[in-house]
Amino acid sequence: MIGFLLLSLPIFAVIGLGWVTVRVKLASTALLDSLGWFSFRFALPALVFRLIASQPIGRSFNLAFYSGYLLAGSVIFGLVLLMSLAVGRHDLSAAGAHATAATVSNLGFLGSPVILTFFGERGAGPLTMSIVAEVMVLLSVGSIIMGASRSDHRRFRSTILRGALLNPVLAAIVLGAGVAAAGLLVPKALDRFLIFFGAAAAPTALFALGGALAFQRLDRATAFTATGITVAKLIVYPALVWCVLAWLLRLAPFWVQSGVLIASLPSASSNYVIAERYQADAEQVSAAIVLSSVVSVVGVPVVAWLMMDT
Repeated sequence: MIGFLLLSLPIFAVIGLGWVTVRVKLASTALLDSLGWFSFRFALPALVFRLIASQPIGRSFNLAFYSGYLLAGSVIFGLVLLMSLAVGRHDLSAAGAHATAATVSNLGFLGSPVILTFFGERGAGPLTMSIVAEVMVLLSVGSIIMGASRSDHRRFRSTILRGALLNPVLAAIVLGAGVAAAGLLVPKALDRFLIFFGAAAAPTALFALGGALAFQRLDRATAFTATGITVAKLIVYPALVWCVLAWLLRLAPFWVQSGVLIASLPSASSNYVIAERYQADAEQVSAAIVLSSVVSVVGVPVVAWLMMDT
């Protein structure tokens, strides 16, 4: 267990450094936005493209894994949506925001450093498929539900779809898969550039994430809903992914372990941005992001220890 904590320490240490830097007012929101923009738009796509393009296509993509992971995410999405409507007595827009926060993981900032730390370059396969499942499907559905009661939801729905299609990480996945499927080799000079450039993705993203968390707050008024979303995100979601991949589909240990670890990542900060745009209980979504991120400091190493030790 201590070994897994130490393996995860650099990841969360960079997040902590970003948090402290903002708290002592050494970094501004503009700086954090720039770091996050650089990581998401440039460094992360370079990293993802190289990882996928340099491996045989069959090693990166597994239809059974994708189907099982999306099935588990869809079930959790539906359950949280219904419980938010029935138990919490929230409107449809807020319930959609809660369901999205419970299923869309922080894959852009935390996904690559965590998965590559524990699985190496082979982890690019399950990571890319989880991005496609959660971003292109669950996030899009959640956005449509959140906008269902708004007069301009049709226009914004098209914006969400266009944003998903033009997502640089998804574009890198498609391009990398095309290169791998065609059996093409990335030139050595370009490969060295991608290694150098892509290495900046993790530290810049993690630092920006830590800084962003410093601006978010968790108060008593929102603690109940935030706790429910966090339990669904960090416990129920990974457990269901394990049941589907290990019991129902009986996939190899690598796919089960990576899928469960990805599902155990905290809620993505983009969930707050969309909830704020729709005025869909953004404060409680923000609280869930903070709480799940804090819990994941211990939760991710624990999940890794449980899965790798089986």
